[in-house]
Amino acid sequence: MLSTFLSHQKKSFWRSRNRGGSIAAQVVLGLFMLYFLVIAAALGFGMTVLLPKVFPKVDVMTSFNGIILYYFAFDFLMRLQLQELPTLSIIPYLHLKVSKSKIVDFLNIKALFSAFNLWPFLLFLPFCFITIAKQHGILVVLAYILSIFSLMLLNNYLILFIKRKSISNILFTLGGLVVVSGFAALEYFKIISITAASDIVFRAITKQPLLALIFPALTYLVYKINSVFLRKNLYVEELSAKQEKKVSTDYPFFNRFGKVGVLAALELKLIIRHKRPRNTVLMGTIILAYGFLFYKPQVLQTNSFGMMLFAAVFMTGMSIISYGQFMFAWQSAHFDGLLSKKIDFKDFIKAKFLLFTIASTLLTIAASFYCFIDAKLLLLHLVAYLYNIGFTTVMVLFLATYNYKRIDVSRSASFNWQGMGATQWISIFPFILLPILIYWAFNLFHLPYVGLAAIGLFGLVMLLMRGFWVNFIAKRLEQQRYKIAEGFRE
Repeated sequence: MLSTFLSHQKKSFWRSRNRGGSIAAQVVLGLFMLYFLVIAAALGFGMTVLLPKVFPKVDVMTSFNGIILYYFAFDFLMRLQLQELPTLSIIPYLHLKVSKSKIVDFLNIKALFSAFNLWPFLLFLPFCFITIAKQHGILVVLAYILSIFSLMLLNNYLILFIKRKSISNILFTLGGLVVVSGFAALEYFKIISITAASDIVFRAITKQPLLALIFPALTYLVYKINSVFLRKNLYVEELSAKQEKKVSTDYPFFNRFGKVGVLAALELKLIIRHKRPRNTVLMGTIILAYGFLFYKPQVLQTNSFGMMLFAAVFMTGMSIISYGQFMFAWQSAHFDGLLSKKIDFKDFIKAKFLLFTIASTLLTIAASFYCFIDAKLLLLHLVAYLYNIGFTTVMVLFLATYNYKRIDVSRSASFNWQGMGATQWISIFPFILLPILIYWAFNLFHLPYVGLAAIGLFGLVMLLMRGFWVNFIAKRLEQQRYKIAEGFRE
């Protein structure tokens, strides 16, 4: 049955009306993925040399043990935002004589095809074979590999379960965010240490390799819980009376996000097909050259991140601020039509967040090439990225609920002031000034890296609260929808 499902998926792709664009998108995404995989492999093979430099006073095995659970904690947070179970693709089979267990097995197997599941091997396995094998033998290496593989699967299926569970109970998501935020706070204030805990766990595995069997046991438990929950709720979740069948998005990547993906794909079409939004988005790529103006060797040597932070925030978030400042005016020509449709405002807002996150991610990946100037810039761009997807996205969407000015999307963006108002000018100030103020508050005490950490933590907290902000902005949009529609008619 698995081969049948895969055959149908392949036919669906090649029969798509926009398979040319889909192939191009897959090629671009594949190149970016390859770039990250190469970096992961380089870090993996260079870890024996890099760890003593990053942790100069710590034994190399201790530092390696310490980063394993730390990596998977970060992996969990990234999966929480980006990983989705492709559920809508199985709707055509639900009315056929196909057992639920086969559908669930197919979904579980398909969920394994993710870059998240490749990076741990490229990062950790080279060190296992190069260093651990020499010091502790092949049995300990196998124990490490089993542990890392199990942790990867544990995160994979735990995220799927959390996302499915949150569909029926929003409190489940809020509770999860509270737990994650609590651990992050405990780690930040050094009440607990994930690094120390990780070292204790894997040092114990080094002494007694059989302890590694605990991880596959936990993974199997989570896998079974996820499968049982999916099997019991398959029909209820997929064919709920509150949901409608998904129409083709023409962009298979967005299919995994359900209705949110449909709305995001429609907006992507609007951007590609119309001059002003297309030119506005393309401006974000031109800003990538800012780094050559601000990233000077003398500034990097003194860790003066103030002005460099200005450039990093602009480069990783320009697409958000340039396109988002005219939200929801891009749909002004058909905003009345949107109000007449059965569109959940929460899905509408989530689609904006999805596009912003993807755009900022791509710009951050492109800006990562500045690491060849200095590796510190990777940290700087990561901080700016967290700030933009956490705070800037929320700010522009909230201010958009005060935007009542219509835009003609067919006109050029050059010297075009249509749609400009007070909200557009107001959005610039917090976007630029807030990260610099946070940074300088710590830099006054000669703590530049703590200042960067504070900005990154602020962005991460805002990102973890995204569910709250979606509800807040959706409620605000619902209150303002008739005023906005009236303004767009003028």
